[in-house]
Amino acid sequence: MKLHELQYTEGARKERKRIGRGTSSGTGKTSGKGQKGQRARAGGGKKPGFEGGQTPLFMRLPKRGFTNFNRVEFAIVNVEDLNKFEANTVVDFTLLKDAGLVKKELDGLKILGNGKLEVALTVKANKFSKSAVAAIEAAGGKTEVI
Repeated sequence: MKLHELQYTEGARKERKRIGRGTSSGTGKTSGKGQKGQRARAGGGKKPGFEGGQTPLFMRLPKRGFTNFNRVEFAIVNVEDLNKFEANTVVDFTLLKDAGLVKKELDGLKILGNGKLEVALTVKANKFSKSAVAAIEAAGGKTEVI
């Protein structure tokens, strides 16, 4: 088969309906919209969610709280999870992602002080809790704020 021999499958292509082209076309005069009424007018029809004049559902439901668009969300790792790395390793986001401890970076990486660290590591993150810094330094490691 050659490129010039290609053909569409039967019924794959359909001619568009030519509206308002004379009475014999089947969709002349009122263009298939019937006689008068809201749907026959230009721009006619109802907006999504319209309930016939009844108060719409989105207005009946209670509104609570707000979304803070300035919110900063960190990917969180606890100190006890860092025990899986060997001593004197530089732990950063890419290493944590490869190890499966973090999925997304979000707005940064924060290390929390839950658990006990038994390995001396150099940890690079955007934020540390005070207890995390104490635990890392107690194990003989260092913390670096990125």
